Formats: sequence, structure tokens, C-alpha cells
Amino acid sequence: MAPTPALLLVLVLPLLCRPLLGAPGEGAGAWARFADLPYPQDQLFLYDAFPEGFLWGAGSAAYQVEGAWRQDGKGPSVWDVWARGGGGSGGPGADSYNRLQRDLDGLQLLGVSHYRFSLAWARLLPNGTAPANAAAVRYYARLLAGLRARGVEPVVTLYHWDLPQRLQDALGGWQSPALVERFRDYAELCFRHFGAHVRYWLTIDNPYVVAWHGYATGRLPPGVRGGREAGYRAAHNLLKAHAKVWHLYNNHFRATQRGQVSIALSSHWIEPQKMTGEDIMSCQKSLDFVLGWFAKPVFIDGDYPQSMKDNLSSVLPEFTEAEKKFVRGTADFFALSFGATLSFYLVDFAMKFQQQESLNLRPLLYWISKEYNKPQVFIVENSWFISGHTKTDDSKYVYYLKRFIMETLKAIRYDKVPVIGYTVWSLMDGFEWVRGNVRRGLFYVDFQSREKELIPKSSALFYQEVIGKNGFLPLPENQPIEGIFPCNFAWGITENNLHIDTTPSQFLDPSVYVWDVHRTKALIKVEGVDAPKRKRHCADLAAIRLQISLLREMHISHFYFSLKWSLILPSGNLSYVNHTLLFYYQCFVSELLRVNITPVVALWKPMGENQGLPVSLSKHGGWENPLTVCSFEEYARLCFKKLGQHVKFWITINEPYTKNLTFTAAHNLLKGHAKAWHIYDKEFRKTQKGKISIALQADWAEPACPFSEDDKIAASRVLEFDFGWLAEPIFGKGDYPDVMRQWHYQRNSRDVWDFYLPYFSEEEKKLIHGSFDFFALSHYTTVLVDSENEDPEKYDQRLKVQMLNDITWLESPSGSRVVPWGLRKLLQWVKMKYGDVPIYIIANGVDDKPNTAEDKLRIYYIQNYINEALKAYTLDNINIQGYFFYCFIDRTDPKYGLYHYVGNQYEPRPSMKLYSKIIDSSGFPGPGTPELVCPEETALDTAYRAFQPRRSFLAFISFICFAFVVTVFMIINYSRKVDKRHT
Repeated sequence: MAPTPALLLVLVLPLLCRPLLGAPGEGAGAWARFADLPYPQDQLFLYDAFPEGFLWGAGSAAYQVEGAWRQDGKGPSVWDVWARGGGGSGGPGADSYNRLQRDLDGLQLLGVSHYRFSLAWARLLPNGTAPANAAAVRYYARLLAGLRARGVEPVVTLYHWDLPQRLQDALGGWQSPALVERFRDYAELCFRHFGAHVRYWLTIDNPYVVAWHGYATGRLPPGVRGGREAGYRAAHNLLKAHAKVWHLYNNHFRATQRGQVSIALSSHWIEPQKMTGEDIMSCQKSLDFVLGWFAKPVFIDGDYPQSMKDNLSSVLPEFTEAEKKFVRGTADFFALSFGATLSFYLVDFAMKFQQQESLNLRPLLYWISKEYNKPQVFIVENSWFISGHTKTDDSKYVYYLKRFIMETLKAIRYDKVPVIGYTVWSLMDGFEWVRGNVRRGLFYVDFQSREKELIPKSSALFYQEVIGKNGFLPLPENQPIEGIFPCNFAWGITENNLHIDTTPSQFLDPSVYVWDVHRTKALIKVEGVDAPKRKRHCADLAAIRLQISLLREMHISHFYFSLKWSLILPSGNLSYVNHTLLFYYQCFVSELLRVNITPVVALWKPMGENQGLPVSLSKHGGWENPLTVCSFEEYARLCFKKLGQHVKFWITINEPYTKNLTFTAAHNLLKGHAKAWHIYDKEFRKTQKGKISIALQADWAEPACPFSEDDKIAASRVLEFDFGWLAEPIFGKGDYPDVMRQWHYQRNSRDVWDFYLPYFSEEEKKLIHGSFDFFALSHYTTVLVDSENEDPEKYDQRLKVQMLNDITWLESPSGSRVVPWGLRKLLQWVKMKYGDVPIYIIANGVDDKPNTAEDKLRIYYIQNYINEALKAYTLDNINIQGYFFYCFIDRTDPKYGLYHYVGNQYEPRPSMKLYSKIIDSSGFPGPGTPELVCPEETALDTAYRAFQPRRSFLAFISFICFAFVVTVFMIINYSRKVDKRHT
């Protein structure tokens, strides 16, 4: 007997703390289990093989691919009538009926172990009953013989939605109990003619769709809008028909044919809005109403789920005790369909019970295993869909397929779910029911062509590779390595928004006061008498001391931050200089040096209001205006003059965002950078002995389809436009990338878009080319580049590309993908393009949940991105000289930061401690790693550092002593005068 809702609620509450184990009916524990898996380790891609003997296949349905709807005596089905009556367009489809050899060749190319297809009831029995159509029998016999010759196992569906129209007209279809016997007769014909060559039979595909949308809502053929009663009545007959056929096979054919029989059940997966017992029970009810509706009678006790019986007592038919016994146990394995047909499309909204659907196959597999006593699961349909306009480069399909297969593998390896096979839907493009202009095939079919050739898509090549490897074999390049960076390696932290507080912490009032000890007991200012004024001292700025102390805790050697141009020169020129702010920066960099941290300073970073430009420059076009270049020269010279004594690493411009740049602005920005570089080189380098460059940001662009030349070209184009645009004139040949020049020429001539990419004069080329001392690179994530226009809203018309993400990649809270190997590929690309230039990874980081104390994703990110940098250094001989993590404190960027700012306190996150440990170890040393012996640096004792005598500090002490002596003298003198008056 099924547990009551009250009892299930009691069971659910402890499930929030631990997974359920034990008897059937315990699927409700799935939500708690998957809410408490180790993060992010459990979400990482699993590289492993499937069990030996795992079944790999592809599928199709007769009505979707056969065509020939009136050929060789075939009778009309409910779909034939529907499609030609305005409900859709069946058409010839892929014409598989006349192209059997073509389909067999496609299966052989994939290397599948099984092929799931359906028999067309109306082709074999045109009137729905005997006599049989001899031509149809011969067709399916030839198909089975062809499969046998190629070693492909047939998985045969008796009924995939295409009921003979004669039976719908005569009996009312599945609403009639009489159809149960007609289905049994049809099945017997199939078993007798074909059973000797079939080991796996499926009686009915997706009875939920047939019953609910065929007879309740009328959304699908036969289009009966009979409401709930008709839908549940049809389902009742479908279950009895399935059981009848299972017993037929079990009693009369199993002994000789040795096959297995099941029913193909489809399901969605659903997540609770909140992890409460009530919402979890709503999710459980949702699965009961869709999957459990058919699965529980077959796999458990011959009766409907209790939640359905409690809510639908007036419309839900009842099984007699004899019927329960007859239905119970009528499946030899659990045949599951999951994907685009049912999930996210045909699940009735009312059956979601206000919870949210989710595209997760793995927890559904676990739920089935727990709910139905760990049956063997055969995934007989799974995939997604792509636009009907897409031909062979179906990147979106590939990554959905990759995710589903990976989740199946995790269910087997991590959750111990006995999954025996996986079937991609579908083998070829076909008629997609009522979905309109979409495609789901591994092979592309041009429906308008005469040949209707099967052309393998990228998904076919991907699936072929998976089958050949029996899963996802570990890749050597994805394995972490042991090793260390050299002694002089720069370990740094980047902070774009340095916290500035120029409020002095010391008593700076030069006035002299006396204490009125006799009357008011207060201090009285002595008019006309002032202590000597002193200069400002860095010790006055408490905010600096605090930040420096935090930086020292991290054991870094370098700290990178950006100056605020708009605050230093508010007017955009030297007419007004904010000396207070400059003094703050002077103190900050000098204090960094005092504790052996090298300051790395950017003159300008485009961010915030007016992109960080002085208002006067921003209002007059910013970098569009050549006068900004002149202003930047003045500003750079001022900064070099005031701060250069303490700064040995300069960045002219930090991470200019190319997607917001016009061609003119980029042109001027490059000149501004180059002029600042030459100012430093000619006027300050000799005395200050520093280095200077520009910092460019680049995400790695990976071809979405590894088998597509168009995607490889598109990815290269994106890299050149996003990164090479500014890098090539400086580090390359002194001009914009050839790809940009050629692309704009083609687009102008073809589309008349009037692109204008400026040309450099010879003087400008000489100015810009080579204006660097090192390569400063910011990198955060990787994107996939697709040349297909799958989603017009996300399609970049300018570059004719679309950005995608591999949905198996780790994802940060903001949606950024964590792809460590992308950093190494980018570094390889930089070396290939620009030679053996010294590279500093000047910023690399990820957002994480702002309030988490463990910041597990950031820990994973640091560990693996630095390890990829180590691979680039040791294995690829790339000249990496430093790594900087972004960012220091989450005060201005709440989702980032190795320190968490809360309640005026700075709390180190665990990721900070990990970074410090990596720094102390110089990387990832292993047992065989030689010990790194570095020359000892001049280190100051901690206590001594805090109180090291300096001129400014001694001057401050002297001032205090002098003021104290003067004050005492004045007090004594004033007291004597008062005493004389009293006497």
C-alpha cells in the first residue's frame, strides 16, 4: 500500500539532511541528496568510461521518417489525417520507407549497438485489424535483416502515436476498452513475424502524451478535447493494453524468442522553489502525475500513485484487484524518454504544482531507481533540438547531448543507478510532430531534395567519438601537474577600486591650548600663539596602514591597482591638481615598498561614470577626441614625476573594453598609450629604472564545433577583433590585424555597412609598434564561437558569430564559465602570434556567492587556473613572469575578493589562505620536485617593520615633544599669574 501524503511529509523532513536508502517509494529523497552534494567537485565534468557492454543507439519513429503515407497499401493513421487537415505537415519526411540502405549506412557510420524504431500499425494493418499488408511485412523484415547483418540490435516500438484512423473512427480510439484486444492482436502479428530477431520490445511510446494531449486537451491527434475524464480513461486502457501484450509475450513467445518487453515512459524533472517539505512533496506529486501515473502501476503495485487517487477520486478510474495483479510487474526494464518532446513542452502546467522544471537527467535517474526498486534503466529517447535553419554545424545540440550523456555516466558511477543503454533521438531529421521548424537528427536531410541524402552533422561526429571511446576518456592535458615557478616570479593581487581615505588619523591642530584648572576645567585656546606647522606624513593615513597589513598577510610580492585620472585632474588638465590624492598614492606605494611589495600602477582604467575620464574630456567625446591623447600625455608625465620614484611597473591603460570602443576611439587610445610609453622611456626610465606596458583583456574563444572549419575561422576572427585589435599594432606588425582589414573590406563590399577601420601613418606605426616592455594580460573565462545563426537575439551581426557556452562547464553565480584550460590556450596563442614576450597574467578571477565563508568555486578556480599557467610555463616554455589574482577586497565588487568586508572588518576567505599557500610553495611542488633555492631578500622583522624609524616619524615625535614642552611652559606661566592675582 502506498504511503499517505502525511506519512511522506514526515519522511521528507529528515531527507533534507541525508539521502534515502532502502525500499521502493523513496524517490522523495532525491531532492535533498542533490542539494547537498560536494561543490564544485560534483559539478565537474566526469571523464570516465561506461560499463562494458553498455548499449549505444539512435532512434526514430515510423511517422517521423518513413514517409510513403499512401504507398504499398498503407492505411491512414490519426497523424496522417491531422497533418493533412491543418494540424501539421507530415509530408514525405526523410522517406526512409524507400531509402532503407541509406539508413543502414548511417547507423553503420555511427557505430551504434542498437537502433530503436517503430512499426507503423496502419502500414502493417491498414484497417487496424487483419489481414496484414504483405509489402509492409517485407519492408520491416528487410530492415531487421539489414540491422542483423551490421551487428545492430533492433529495439522495436509497437505503437508510437500513429493509431490507424479506422480504429479511431470505429471505436473512439484509446477511450474504448475494445482497443485493448485490437492492440493485442496487432502485437501478436508483430511477435510472430519479427520476434525471432528482436530482443527488446516497447509496447507504447509516451502514454502520457497519447492520453492527455490526444484525448484530454486535444493538442495532438486524434485531437479529442474530452477533458480530464477522457484523458484518464484513455490512460487506463493504454495501461491494460500494455499489460495484455506483456503477458502475451511472456506466455507464448519469451521461451523461444528470449526477448524483453517494456513500455517507454517519458518524464520531466522538477525542482522545488524552496527546500521545504511542502515544496518537495509538490515536486514528488508532479512526477506522480506525469511519470508515476504509468510507472507505479507497472513497477510497484498495479495501482495509481496515492497523490493522484487523493486528488482525482472523481475522475480517476479504479483497477480491480485482478487488474492490479495483471498490470503489476509487466516490464522487464525501465524504458525512459527524457528531452525536448515531453520535458519543457508537453507537461501540463497544472501538473507542475507551482514548482520549476529543470533540465537535469541525473537526479531523475536516481529518483526512478529509488522510487521503483532499482530497475535496469534503458534510456530509449534523449536529446534536444535545434533551429530548422541549421544544417550540419549543430553546436547547441552537441552540448546538450554531451551534458545528457555525462549525467547518465554520473548516475551510473556516482549514484549506482543501473543504466544499461542510451539512445539519441533521432537518427535523422524528420517530421517533428507539432514543434514546427526544428530538427533533432544526427544526420541532416534536405526534405526538398530528390536524393534526401543523410549528411552527418557535428553531433553525429561527436556521438560517433563517444561510442568509439565508450564514454569520455581522461585527457592528458586536463590532468594537473606538479612543479614550481622560478624565484623571481611575481605573485600579485589586483584591485581596480583601491579604497581611498585621505582623512588624517593624527592630531594636526597647530594651536596652543591651556587648561583652565580653576574655573571652567576646559582647554582655552591661546590666541596668536601657534606651534610650528609640520608637513603631512604618511603615518597620518590610517587607511593605508590597514590595507598594507592585509596585503602582507597574503605573502604577495606585487600589488596592482589603478589611479583615478578623473580625481587627480578633475578639469582634465594641469590647471588643478589634486595634491591630496597624489600624496595618498605616494604614501601608498612607498608603504608597499617598505614591506617588500612591488607596486604595479595603471594610469587609467575605463570604469564607472564617464569611464573614469575627467568630465571635461568625457563631455567632448572622450577618446574620440584627439585632445584626449594630449591630456593623457600631461597626466602620464605628472604621475611619472610624482610617483615614479616608488613605481617600477607601470600600466598605461588597464583593460580597455573593445566591445564598447569605436574605431576612432581605439585609434586614439593606442596613440595615447604609445605617447605615454615614449614619455617614460625618454624622460624617466634612466633615473627611475621601471617598466611600462598596456594591459589587455582577453577571453579565450574556442570553436563551438570542433569538427567545423567555419567555427574555427569564426573563433579566430573573434580573438582578432576582441584582442588582436589593440595587441597587433603594439606587439605585432604595427597595424591592425589582417583579419580585421579583410573582414571589413568584405562586409563593406557585400553589405554596404560603411565600416571604416583607420590607417596608421608611418609615423604613427613607428610610435605605436614596440611600445611595450612586457605583455600584461587579463583573462577570466572562455566562450564558444558558433558561425551558425541559431538564436537571432544572441547573434552578432557585425562578426557573423554567436557566442555559446558548454553547459557542462562550471558556472559562477553571475554566469561566468570556469574553464581553466582556456588560459593555457590563450597563452599559447599569444606566444604563437607575438613571440617569446615576457607575460604577466595581470588579472584572473571569478565571482562567487558573496556571503559564503567557504568560497569553494573560487578555491577551485585559483588552484586550477594557476596550474594551467604552470603547464604553460613548464610544458610550453611560455615566458610567464607573474600571476595576479583578482581581486583584493570585495568592498566595491561584492562577488569578488579574497577578503570579505563586513561590519567595518576585513575577514580573510579560505581562498586567500589557499593562494598564500601556493605562493609560499612557489606553485605545486611534488615529491620529485627539486627544492627551490632563492637568494635571500632583505627582510625586516615584523615588529621592526611596524616601528621602523623614519624621518617623517622622527619629525612627528620631535613636534610632539616640542608642543608638549611649550604647553607645559605656558600652563606653568599662566598658573603663576593667576596665583599672583589671587594673592
